[in-house]
Amino acid sequence: MKYKKLGQSELDVSLICLGTMTWGEQNTQEQAFEQMDYALSRGVNFWDAAEMYPVPVDQNTAGDTERIIGNWFEQNGRREEIVLATKVIGRSDRSWMRDGVNPRLNREQIVNALDNSLKRLKTDYIDLYQVHWPDRPLGLFGEGNGSYVHKDSDDEVAISETLEALGVLVHAGKIRAIGISNETPWGISQYLQAATSMNLPRIASIQNSYSLINRIFESGLSEFSYRENIGLLAYSPLGMGTLSGKYVEGKVPPKSRMDQFPQFMQRYQTPEAEQAIKRYVQLAKDHSMTPTQLALGFVNTRPFVTSNIIGATTIEQLRENIDSVEIEISDEVETEINQIHLLCKNPAAA
Repeated sequence: MKYKKLGQSELDVSLICLGTMTWGEQNTQEQAFEQMDYALSRGVNFWDAAEMYPVPVDQNTAGDTERIIGNWFEQNGRREEIVLATKVIGRSDRSWMRDGVNPRLNREQIVNALDNSLKRLKTDYIDLYQVHWPDRPLGLFGEGNGSYVHKDSDDEVAISETLEALGVLVHAGKIRAIGISNETPWGISQYLQAATSMNLPRIASIQNSYSLINRIFESGLSEFSYRENIGLLAYSPLGMGTLSGKYVEGKVPPKSRMDQFPQFMQRYQTPEAEQAIKRYVQLAKDHSMTPTQLALGFVNTRPFVTSNIIGATTIEQLRENIDSVEIEISDEVETEINQIHLLCKNPAAA
């Protein structure tokens, strides 16, 4: 396994990060335990969760992913071997509520959310605590097709107030580092400005979607990430599994995400996205790689990526995902990737 420093923190994290959002929905606790055991045996020390997981979000299962991880810690006592990340959600105009109220990123709710996560995870600290998405309303998760979507709001919680609340928890020893997610260049600039002007902790990472079919991070955000040492934690590197090639030509494997949760897959089913995926699948075959190796190898080798968050529902998938750390992207393959990108630019931007 390869390791990188997480921003300016003291944390060393594996290039592959174990995603957990299927645990409690597509995966049982027993299967999740198997994944954690295997990932750790391969040197994957970085795990990413969220207070609302598993996905799809349901009030009856929200928090179950953290509970499963906490049960694993309780069973084997290996908490100190893991760099544990979780998230606090921002404003939700959807159906998810926290304690019967709309989630907001103010001090009271952040403190309460963290304490609840600590109880479920059965630990007294979080290594990386991330803002899951901004409090201000934005076009996220496919809405707006990757473009800025302005929505007026007269009650958004200021980024400085959110960072100040997180800083209190850092000083209390409950958080070791702070991260953001689903953010924009403007958002990063506000976090950095607040950290400097108010003497608050500096963000260590940004977790945004990034893959062969969604490279919008490269426009603006990648320079911030590289120059300011705010590492990208890339999520959806396989485009919800589409870049594995398993859905090519309209195939829908039983119990796959497309089969069980088609509502999440719409952005990957456009003619443009399907055409791009077919081209990348063929490119992988032309160079004696699996489509998964090509897609993950590309993400792993970007200079602004600190860790690549992979999700798997089977040990076989997990093994292939972790093996991708050994994949090298040659200049020839890089050129062909960019040629496809120019023909099919960001067809699944989110």
